[in-house]
Amino acid sequence: MNMLPAISPAQARLPRTYEAARTALAECQSVDECKDWSDKAAALASYAKQAEDETLMRMAARIKARATRRAGELLRQIEPGQGARDGKRGEGDHTPLRRADAAREAGLSKHQQVQATRIASIPEPEFERQVESPKPPTLTQLAQQGIQPKPAPKPVMDLNGRDPRDFNRALHFVGDFEGYAKDLDGKDVVGVCTILTPSERERLRDAINRIDAIHDQIMTRI
Repeated sequence: MNMLPAISPAQARLPRTYEAARTALAECQSVDECKDWSDKAAALASYAKQAEDETLMRMAARIKARATRRAGELLRQIEPGQGARDGKRGEGDHTPLRRADAAREAGLSKHQQVQATRIASIPEPEFERQVESPKPPTLTQLAQQGIQPKPAPKPVMDLNGRDPRDFNRALHFVGDFEGYAKDLDGKDVVGVCTILTPSERERLRDAINRIDAIHDQIMTRI
């Protein structure tokens, strides 16, 4: 026969009412106090599981979720790598308390710190809906929802919805004309025309006529 875990009467009766626990956790102002609530809820859940008390198990799960979320809310008020804005200081060198320091001093592991801050990022209405459901989610399930999706990488160039092959054709087409214009801008056009032979002038006129015809087609379509 399985023995029930060693648990004090105070823990077994935690809390007298669930609503009282909700109120107390909402007003909690220290991470270590939230950690204490979470530990007691875990002990209560273990007791309820072996006692096969489903109602007590649900209450313990809800308290643990709320305690973890409140700890995350308090930790999120502290910048990850900087000092707390609330004026809290570390001992000795009087350096500002960091988020990792606050979590560690409250007895939270790195995993628990990350889990708490992720749960705290869930929108409150969604958190309330799930925690108050007939089957409250586990902390792992809640924390998974708090993972911020990475933004999709931006393309190196904006294709404006075009097929990459069409984009490439357009890029080279415009580039050809820009290169042509730049090349002519750098030439002594008037000076070169004075030294052309009659046959070269004829060839140039023919080329310009062909280019003009192409230009007309382009100008009527852009």
